[in-house]
Amino acid sequence: MTPAAVDSGLPLIFVEVQFQPDAAFYSRFFCEIFFYLHQNRPIQPWQTVVIYPTRHVETNGSLHYSAFLESDRIKRIYLEDLKDPPTDRMGLQLIQLIVVDEEKAINSAQNLLKRIKIQTNQETTAHWLEWVETILVYKLPRLSREEIQKMLGYNDIELKQTRFYQDVFTEGLHEGEAKIILRQLSRRFGILSPKTITNIQQLNSDQLEALADKVFDFTTQNDLNAWLDQI
Repeated sequence: MTPAAVDSGLPLIFVEVQFQPDAAFYSRFFCEIFFYLHQNRPIQPWQTVVIYPTRHVETNGSLHYSAFLESDRIKRIYLEDLKDPPTDRMGLQLIQLIVVDEEKAINSAQNLLKRIKIQTNQETTAHWLEWVETILVYKLPRLSREEIQKMLGYNDIELKQTRFYQDVFTEGLHEGEAKIILRQLSRRFGILSPKTITNIQQLNSDQLEALADKVFDFTTQNDLNAWLDQI
C-alpha cells in the first residue's frame, strides 16, 4: 500500500495474507520487500502487516529475522484472536467470517449482511456484498457462487451491483469465468506465469468448470500446471 503523494510522511505498508504453512515465508517476504526498496528508492519509511489464521500456521523466523520480528517494522495479526468482535464493527465482523466454522458461515454471513444493509448506502452495500461472497466462495468450495448468493438472499438489484455479475455479464460468461478463476489462483499462488495464464484462457467452458472444482485441491502452482498439461 503506497500513501498518496500529499501524505508522503506516511509509511509504505507491505501486506501479506499467509494461510498455509511455508518454511521459506519470511526469507521470501523480506527478500521481496528489500528488492522493492532497492528498485524504487521510496522516500517513505516502511512497515509490514502479516495476517495469519492462527499462530499454528506461522513459521518460526527467529533464526535469521528476529531483529525484524521483534521490532515495530512488522505487525502480525492472528484471526483466531478476533472471534468475538463488536457487532458494530463491520470490518472486524468480516474478518471474523474468514475464521468462523464452516457450518456457521452462512448464518454468520446472513447476520452480517443484515447489518450492512441497515448501516450502509446502496453503493457501499454492493462492495460489502462482494467481500462476503468472495470469503464464502473460499470457505465453501463445494458450493457455486449462485448457490451461495441464493443462501444469502440476494435480490436482483443487489446481485447486479456486484463485481462478479458485472465481470460475467459485461465481458461475457466464458471470459468472466476465466478471469475469476485466474483471480482465485493468483490469490492462492501469487503471480502466475504468462504460459499458465494463456493455457487457462484457452480452456473451454467445461474445462473451466472442471478447473474451478479443482482450485482448492492444488497445493502448489506446479500441481496446477501438471493438471493443465493433462487437458
